[in-house]
Amino acid sequence: MSNATVRERPAVGARRLGYTIAVVVNAVMLYAVNAWPGWQAVPFLTADTAAVIPLVNASILVSLVVNAVYVVHDPAWVRALGDLATSAVGLVALVRMWQVFPFDFGGATFDWELLTRWVLGLGIAGSAIAIVVALVSLVRALTEGGGGRTIATP
Repeated sequence: MSNATVRERPAVGARRLGYTIAVVVNAVMLYAVNAWPGWQAVPFLTADTAAVIPLVNASILVSLVVNAVYVVHDPAWVRALGDLATSAVGLVALVRMWQVFPFDFGGATFDWELLTRWVLGLGIAGSAIAIVVALVSLVRALTEGGGGRTIATP
């Protein structure tokens, strides 16, 4: 028999602070990638990076917008919908990055290409799982009224 515990969500103020921090971090990331110092300043990124930047920007922008919405309104169904959107756009960006693979690690003694492929693969798998979890959470929130509680089992 499992001891299920009901874990309440953090206070509204704490959640809003976290969402606000996420908005600021995403805005800084957009600026860093596109303005200063820009993705061109990263020595292992190739010119092919230009093919994935629009999707990377979309992923950051969706996260920024979703967190801005959460600052104002964050019931369980909105959170699940936002998580679904950010995971889906992130998945598209990761798959495109895998396809283009805009990285050149030169003659490094360590196999950075293999590690990068593994990290991208884990990100793709994690995003796919996150989409399924978000869909289940969305359906659950809509059918159960989205009471803001999470059931956690140890």
